[in-house]
Amino acid sequence: MAETREEWIKKRAYTLWEEEGYPTGRDSIHWEQARHERDALEGSAASSNGKEAKPKAKRSATGSKTNGVVTPAPKRTASRKTAS
Repeated sequence: MAETREEWIKKRAYTLWEEEGYPTGRDSIHWEQARHERDALEGSAASSNGKEAKPKAKRSATGSKTNGVVTPAPKRTASRKTAS
């Protein structure tokens, strides 16, 4: 039996929670991440008429993402030019 979209998201969110060491209070973050991953998978799948569908545009977040955890981007420092 094929699992539903909701079951897939539930399992993925649980896996994300486990990977982060069982943190409390991050359930909605894990759920949203799992939902976005499922949307990306569905967007890259073939359409119902058998032709390949165009992938959805990726949304870029500030910072880099490593192992499902978003880390803040390094702060930029203003460079000053000295007068000659």
